[in-house]
Order: sequence, then C-alpha cells, then structure tokens
Amino acid sequence: MDTRLPPIATAAPDRARALRPLLDAHGAEMDRRREVTPEVVAALVEADMLRLLLPRSLGGQEIHLVEYAKTIEALGYADASVGWFINQSNVSSSTSAAAMPAETARSMWGTPDMGLAWGARHNNSKAVRVEGGYRLTGTWSFASGGRHTTWLGAHSAVQNPDGTPLMRYGRPDDRSFVFRRSEARIIDDWEVLGLRGTGSDTYVVEDLFVPDDRAPARDALEERREPGPLYTLMSTLLYATGFCSVTLGVGRRLFDTYVELARGKHSRASPNAMALNNAIQREIGLLEARLSAARAFLHEAALEAYEAAAAGKLTIDHRIRLRLATTHGMNEATDVSVASYRAAGTTAIMNSAPFERRFRDAMSASQHLQAMLPHIEMVGRHIIGVDNPVRHI
Repeated sequence: MDTRLPPIATAAPDRARALRPLLDAHGAEMDRRREVTPEVVAALVEADMLRLLLPRSLGGQEIHLVEYAKTIEALGYADASVGWFINQSNVSSSTSAAAMPAETARSMWGTPDMGLAWGARHNNSKAVRVEGGYRLTGTWSFASGGRHTTWLGAHSAVQNPDGTPLMRYGRPDDRSFVFRRSEARIIDDWEVLGLRGTGSDTYVVEDLFVPDDRAPARDALEERREPGPLYTLMSTLLYATGFCSVTLGVGRRLFDTYVELARGKHSRASPNAMALNNAIQREIGLLEARLSAARAFLHEAALEAYEAAAAGKLTIDHRIRLRLATTHGMNEATDVSVASYRAAGTTAIMNSAPFERRFRDAMSASQHLQAMLPHIEMVGRHIIGVDNPVRHI
C-alpha cells in the first residue's frame, strides 16, 4: 500500500512559524510537566514535523538542509524543547530509515505520528550477533521526546557469541538498533535545569532480540540505500545543524525580548531610559551583528555542503566548514542569550517574565557535545595541516 501523503503546499519553516502561538501558550506547562503537552504533539503531527528529513521514497519530505535549519530555528524561537525534540527525532528517523530495507522503513514511518527517540551511547551495552539479528542489552540516556514516539533507538558495538568483536567492512561493527518504546523499561529521571519539556528519560533493554532489518549501520556508506545529499552528510552534521538552529532561535527570542524591554524600561542604575543609553544602544547593535553573522555562516556552510553532496563532490573541507559553523553558532547564540538575560536586570529572574525559562533552556543547550570547543580545535588542526585524529565530524 502506498502510504505517501500528498505534497504539502506550505513550506516547512512557515508551518513551524504558524505553531508559535500554540507553543507560546503551552511553554510553561511543558516545562512544568517535563514533556510536550498532548495538544502540541497533535499539532506537530498535523504539521508533519516528524518526517522533515525522511526520504521522499518512504513518504517523507526530504527537505533542503537550509530549509530544515530555518524550520528548527522557528520551532526553537517558540519553544526550545520542541525544537530540540523535533531535531532529534528527524535526524534519528531519517538516517536510520536511509540504511534500512525500504519496506521495513515504510512500515515504521509511513504515517506522520511515528517518531523515533534516540539516547546517547552508553559504554554499558552489548549487542550479540545471533541468527537473524542481535540480542541487545544496555542502558541509554537523553531520549529527547521519547515519551511521544513509537520507536526508540540505541547504538552499540557488536560482538560474536564468544565475546570477541564482530568485524565488518574491515572494522569493528558499530550498529544502531531500533525497537518499540513498549519493549524498553523507561526510567523517569529527567530532572534538569532547562530543556525540561524534552522529557529526555533513560531507558533499558535486557536481552532484546532486534532483527537484522531494524539494526542499520546508519553512518556506514556501505549500507546507505538512499542517494539524497542529506544521507551523504550523515547523522553527526545533521544533528549539529539542527541543534545549532535551536540555539539560534532561543538566542533570537531572548534578544528580541531584550529589545522590547529596552524600548520601554528605565533602569534604576542609570539616569537615562534604556532606549537612550549609549551603552545599551551599542550592545544591541553588536548583539544583532553577532547573531545574524552566526546564522548566515550556518546557512552558507549548510548550503555549500548540501550542494556538494548532491553533486557527489562532498569533501572533508565541506564537512569541516559545517562543523565550524555549527559549533561557532551555538556558542555565539549562547553569548547573545546570556547578554540579553543580564541586560534585563531583575525582570529576568521572574517566572512571569519571558526570560527565565528560555535562559535555562539556552544554558542547557550550550552544554551539548555539539557546542564543545574541542570541535573548534579540530578545525584549527585541519586548517594548519597537522595530524588530526578524528572519527566523526
């Protein structure tokens, strides 16, 4: 049966922006509940936000990478947890599906409500090769949006029944495993500073059989079944582009709120209204430049990498440049968020004001691996031309 939906007339960024009033209205409640509300989940499904990157051959939209970045930024502007969840699910679903048999992938993501949540790799896991599949045991954390998805996924190295590493393609086999959420034991431990609405719980499986067709090596080009440029870029840079876009959206929202405050507030620490304060005028101009420049760099690097991948000419230079743009963008957006929060004075600490929750979200997003400065050091090594031992970019 053909499960593909008719083409969606409205562009993805516009559909995301249209969700803003609903996300604004539910933001505090999602933060309190530590999960996306049912009303928001339903709206995201209706807007087909869970299949933005899924191959068209499987019923997805497979949108351009820059269009995707704008979509996630628009969601992040409205609510960081929603943007984070949608990015995590889209990249996980699409890269897994692109390495699976088509019929399996189509049966899993043929309708717009079948998301996938993914946890960080945990050293305490093992996947034993058996007839027809694998026996998976392990614990994984940070399954963003996992309370609202049908599927969970996990990474693990694969071993033979005798405990020795399984070799494939001349290297140890490192594989992804997709299984129903109902097959895992969920640990409700998401007690955190920000991004609370992601509900990023820990989950456990014990000796779970996962068949071959749901155990892709999603970043092994040898197993990639889809030719599109998104799947040539692979998961790490897709995650990075989306998470950077979330932080740019949060940074823009905090900055816009700061500007609105400056137009109408009189600081007790200054004889002048904020709008007439030269220091504030200068700061607002510089923050606008930093945020706009980071966004432009991200979109430029994403466009170059996407077009190179589409032409079959993707190089390490393209990948390195996109890595630089994403890590740099996350750090610039964080600095803008901090400056906007501090400029608001005591107004910023009030739960009733629009700063406090989004500041916590910005700080939590800034701690993600994709924002870590060693990525910048890797770029520097590449530019200089010295030894650069890197597995993933």
